Amino acid sequence: MKNIDKNSLENAYRLFESNDIKKIEIGTNKGLQEIHLYLFDNLYNFAGEIRNINISKGGFRFANALYLKEILLKIELMPESTFEEIIAKYVEMNIAHPFLEGNGRSMRIWLDMILKKQLKKVVNWQHIDKTRYLQSMERSPINDLELRTLLNGNLTEDVDNREIIFKGIEQSYYYEGYEKDRE
Repeated sequence: MKNIDKNSLENAYRLFESNDIKKIEIGTNKGLQEIHLYLFDNLYNFAGEIRNINISKGGFRFANALYLKEILLKIELMPESTFEEIIAKYVEMNIAHPFLEGNGRSMRIWLDMILKKQLKKVVNWQHIDKTRYLQSMERSPINDLELRTLLNGNLTEDVDNREIIFKGIEQSYYYEGYEKDRE
């Protein structure tokens, strides 16, 4: 694992170990920025900052930077009282992709915080296949049923289980192409 990603992985562990996660606003843009800053502070000079340039990945253009702040305000106001509403909000945030790098890792923590607050559940990410997850995310702007089905089948009420949280963080990095070094 590259140093920058190893450092952000350690920051992600510390976010939970220190209970700093409890200080972060849940379901807001500010909260997502706080998570991003925590993970990538001293690693990226843009940590926690909303991007001001356009980005794309695999031929998909994320929200235009010119309108991004307005889009983020609309996403923040989206309802989050049911699983379906929470996933719709997550999908919209993924389309917005507010940061230059580190969106997925930050947003999965953000999603779990919303699920924990609203439904008393989190995703047990360690049981979600990378290819299925990435494909369902890619198709989610058109239809989020596949993503909802995948995540709903892997929800757990064991929301404070350290192993589930930490294995989920490791899986999140794996989705982005990083693997924890084998020692």
